[in-house]
Amino acid sequence: MRCSLAFLLTAMLLTACSRSDVNNVDVTTNPDTGLKTWKTRDQAFSLELVPLLPDFVRAVFMAKNLPADVVEAISGYCVFGTIVRNQAEVPVSYDMRTWRYITQDGVEHRARPKSVWVEAWREQGIAFRWTLLYEAQTYAVGDWGQGFTTVKLPPGTHFDLHYNWQQAGETHTRVIKDMACAPASLPGS
Repeated sequence: MRCSLAFLLTAMLLTACSRSDVNNVDVTTNPDTGLKTWKTRDQAFSLELVPLLPDFVRAVFMAKNLPADVVEAISGYCVFGTIVRNQAEVPVSYDMRTWRYITQDGVEHRARPKSVWVEAWREQGIAFRWTLLYEAQTYAVGDWGQGFTTVKLPPGTHFDLHYNWQQAGETHTRVIKDMACAPASLPGS
């Protein structure tokens, strides 16, 4: 993306434009909650990540009549509503088990994949598979999917997401810098 002349007139907008150019990511802030959303741009594999408050995660899983211990377990994770799109002219694949979340202290974390959640729930006699993003998927041209992704990090934790996807036999790797888990709650709530 090239910054337009209008952006050059305002230092604040110039900074926002420059930041997006560096990361190839658009960062938007919800004016009501202050929560940021990250969306990649200008690439075949589109990734959008929306941090979800723990209370929202609790409400989603309680509405599915899951046991309280299951609801508390998943709401104890950093959870993102995640949307993946194939914007290429050929199929694209991803495997989030290869993605890394690097916290500011340099420690590498991994997402907890859907299959691990589903297996733990199955062992408890719970037959529930909805809401979570498949950990590995291939999308045909124009396909997309969505679901929750989870990583065991405390509320408000900042990290860089190192992710990749495959297209036409090649692996493409990118980084989204300075992402953040949702806080434990919104100020004033």
